[in-house]
Amino acid sequence: MHRSVIVRSAVLTVVTALAAAALAVPAEARHRVHADALPAVTPRAETPPLHDDEEGGHADADDPAIWRNAAAPGRSLVVATAKEGGLRVYDLDARPVQSIAAPPAAGEDHAPGRFNNVDLVHGLRLSSGRADLAVTSDRGHDRLRFYRIDRDRASGPLTDVTDPLAPPVFSRDQDEIDDQRTAYGLATWTDPATGKAYALVSRRERTTVALLELLPAAGGRVTYRTVRTLDLPSSFRLPDGTSWSPCGEPGELPQVEGMVVDPANGVLYAGQEDVGIWRLRADLTGTPKLIDKVREYGVPGVYDEETEECAPGDDPGFGGTRISADVEGLTLLTESDGDGYLLASSQGDDTFAAYDREPADANEYEGGFRVTAANGALDGSEECDGAAALNAPLGSKYPRGLLVVQDGHDTLGDGRDATGFKFVDLGEVLDALDD
Repeated sequence: MHRSVIVRSAVLTVVTALAAAALAVPAEARHRVHADALPAVTPRAETPPLHDDEEGGHADADDPAIWRNAAAPGRSLVVATAKEGGLRVYDLDARPVQSIAAPPAAGEDHAPGRFNNVDLVHGLRLSSGRADLAVTSDRGHDRLRFYRIDRDRASGPLTDVTDPLAPPVFSRDQDEIDDQRTAYGLATWTDPATGKAYALVSRRERTTVALLELLPAAGGRVTYRTVRTLDLPSSFRLPDGTSWSPCGEPGELPQVEGMVVDPANGVLYAGQEDVGIWRLRADLTGTPKLIDKVREYGVPGVYDEETEECAPGDDPGFGGTRISADVEGLTLLTESDGDGYLLASSQGDDTFAAYDREPADANEYEGGFRVTAANGALDGSEECDGAAALNAPLGSKYPRGLLVVQDGHDTLGDGRDATGFKFVDLGEVLDALDD
């Protein structure tokens, strides 16, 4: 045999052996190696821990939004959901400014209010004048709730302006609300062509997304009407010709939670937790496109009634390489020249993935990062749900903007489960992505 042929054969043997060795490593370990290779950023501040127990008021951190005070950027606010704990408002030092309780249950046998996701609407025309609003999905009651923002109001910056007659988003009656297939994920959008404001709302345990027009009601309050709905797929044809659906509890479909709309082009990005990230028109017309898949895409699973978990089968290799289920918080990092990133929380490996903001560039993957501990007293972000980025000066603390991420496993050292939010200098994130 010719020497060059022998060398090529030896190289091929080594490469094949290395590939086989890599595949022999458990998938979880391979994902951890990927995560550890990403650059790390550290938080500058964290909110006080929330506890999802009776003593803590069943407060569980989930999703943040950043409201910029144009008159005094250093006095901007972070509005965040705490599920049954209602809403929390923080200043830029991550100190509590206001706590708003979720509405009580409609009756003894019904679910209490549960605030899942939050987003902002700027300058909505109300009967009392224009106002900035925080909008949240109330999963417990299947409704949207609206809070007017007034930074200098003595009793707190948020005031409830929800029309008491606002209808359920998806349910026909209280019996359907009690099934809790209700309003879940949320993103807002203002159509620049018409000036109309909307909320995109996903349905828990279903693939449905609804487009709701936000409308003024009497007395400076806000209501809404459903414009249309769209159902994303729940079953997928794999390259080998088989059909696959993500494993879940019986009757449960792969839901969407994290969503964000790019205001420049009216594009909605929606994270179907066990599937991947969809791109579609915010008016819910046209055909959705799956721009990236979770690593677990195509992996069969069997639901175990005793453990209430899915036992995965062999990975056929049809999934993506950058995000691990669940894909959660989606947010936009916009730049003044029209560039920027779509950021996604890869909850399965505690990382964040960045995609090119431009659909014309096929939302190409641009890199990722981790939010890790700053010191022994300030930990990073694990099992992140919601995230929010604002690329604008926020006073002396965050002159290059702010990223707020949920921490699903806040480290306290006392053995009590806790969640919270971490505040990260957005400039550090941009530097990490540009390296």
